[in-house]
Amino acid sequence: MDYVALTERLIKALATNPDVVTVKEFPSDDENKVTIEVLVDSSDLPRVIGRGGKNINAVRTILKASSSLHDHKYINLNVESF
Repeated sequence: MDYVALTERLIKALATNPDVVTVKEFPSDDENKVTIEVLVDSSDLPRVIGRGGKNINAVRTILKASSSLHDHKYINLNVESF
């Protein structure tokens, strides 16, 4: 499963500037753990996170559900702005 592509598609749908969204996967010591880093424009950060974190938690839930259907990996999602 390509979690980076799925994350990128979900975050770009939330962002007002989808052209500057960057999603990268970082290697982990544990083969059952995936770390994904999302960089968005500073004006998009509140929109991506959502009120009370509802939007980003929804993205995490979708990633977790996808992982449970495919390969049962733990997905760590970090969002930052530039």
